[in-house]
Amino acid sequence: MTVFLIPGIFLRSLWQNDGKTLKIWNVLFYHQCDKVMNLSAADRCEFVLNTPDCAAEGGFINYPKITFCLLAPNLLPLAIFLYVSTFIACIVLFFIFPCSFCSNLSAISSTLRLTHNVAGVTFLALGNGAPDVFSAMAAFSRPQTAGLAIGALFGAGIFVTTVVAGSVTLVKPFTVASRPFLRDIIFYMAAVFWTFTILYKGWIDLKEALGYLGLYVLYVITVVVSTYIYRRRTRSLRGPLQNSEVANEAEYEPLISFTETTSKIFLKSISPVDTRIWRRSHWAWRALKIIQLPFEVVLLLTVPVVDTDKEDHNWKRPLNCLHIITGPLVCVLTFQSGHYGLYLIQGDFPVWLLTALIGVFLSGIVFCTTNNERPPPYHFLFSLLGFVVSALWISTVASEIVSVLHLLGIVLSLSNTVLGLTLLAWGNSIGDCFSDITIARQGYPRMAISACFGGIIFNMLFGVGLGCLLQMFHNGVVMLEPEGLLGWVLSGALGLSLVLSFVLVPLQRFHLNRAYGIFLLIFYAAFLVVALLTEFGKIHM
Repeated sequence: MTVFLIPGIFLRSLWQNDGKTLKIWNVLFYHQCDKVMNLSAADRCEFVLNTPDCAAEGGFINYPKITFCLLAPNLLPLAIFLYVSTFIACIVLFFIFPCSFCSNLSAISSTLRLTHNVAGVTFLALGNGAPDVFSAMAAFSRPQTAGLAIGALFGAGIFVTTVVAGSVTLVKPFTVASRPFLRDIIFYMAAVFWTFTILYKGWIDLKEALGYLGLYVLYVITVVVSTYIYRRRTRSLRGPLQNSEVANEAEYEPLISFTETTSKIFLKSISPVDTRIWRRSHWAWRALKIIQLPFEVVLLLTVPVVDTDKEDHNWKRPLNCLHIITGPLVCVLTFQSGHYGLYLIQGDFPVWLLTALIGVFLSGIVFCTTNNERPPPYHFLFSLLGFVVSALWISTVASEIVSVLHLLGIVLSLSNTVLGLTLLAWGNSIGDCFSDITIARQGYPRMAISACFGGIIFNMLFGVGLGCLLQMFHNGVVMLEPEGLLGWVLSGALGLSLVLSFVLVPLQRFHLNRAYGIFLLIFYAAFLVVALLTEFGKIHM
């Protein structure tokens, strides 16, 4: 570490020398942007500009350059406030994304005629875990931010299996389904142990990355086969079910039919606020809705949503025609931080303009060949477009979150792992916490506890496997920078919580009472204290 504590005078002499010395300096600090805080305020900008590790990769904004070059040193607290606000805004977006993402994935699974079990552990799991998975993929894109991914995935795992599961148990004590519970625990322990060995090695190769995806495929097969066996056994015990009662749900229809104008359909479809719900809602919900409003409008204008639960499958002719223009534009302007969208064809014609012209042409054809009342036969294609656009939006926001947290770690001298297991894990998991508690209050605690474990298995296996696999297209092997004792505390705590659940729950005959819920909350509090003490050097080897 002493090699990085170079006096400011020596730094200036290095920068004043020839370019060869500067290259040596850059090689020395290639992965050390976090050492910028060891320098004087006058030297930080030049260090940031000449250190490749400080360059923006995978994001639109170069946060180190803004912080240390464009803002005065006395405005550093303002910069921290703005970055925390940016982080909160991105988390708010993460609350909105799953609505459109899950609807389109549900439509795709219906089009492919998948069973509910297969759809639940594949497409719908991807919809619910998209923020965690894309955050991990963005973090794995750089070795120095891989700690964010590990911290977030492990931190979210501990948070969900202790705080969320404990809260569900406190709200509604219940008896958990034994076989699904043990199945999920065993698969999750296998994923954690696999990640533990990779952290010990410090790198992951192609076979190991594919192994993560293969383990999830095995998990899906196990879920499908076990559900099939359970249903077959249930049928044989109960006998054939006779559907003697058929519910014919008569819908109220107006006596005089009317047709809304195209402009009225468009204005109604881009309004994210239902006035009836607004009048009945609490003031806190209204405040959150006001914050989400601009983001929701942008998503409504760019992401088509196909809802198979609605009679018209959410067909909005004017808005869907606009999506044919805006959706591909979002794709080319967000993919690889817009590098391809800004590319000039033969040096003159930008790709984004060509995309827009093609979109206008196709939109005109769709508008002229369809009507407002009935969706066209190819309406399911809009669910594919919505899936791709949502995925790129989530990926873009996840990249900005990783960049912001990395910068906050630099400025506040915090490791990526502790930021991942706290801010990123909490931000990604708080929505699951509220939804699972709500499900438990409605009388479905088994469903809530199944969501706890099923989701984190998908996030761990797909987040690490797919994130590393994509990075291997650029580098043959993904290197993981060691995070020291904190990494072992994190993985050890998650492993211990799973082992305790694996042992204690069967000893209680799979009945989860309030005492067990309190134990889980105390365990998480103890883990958090130990992790923070380790981060600040109070606990060391």
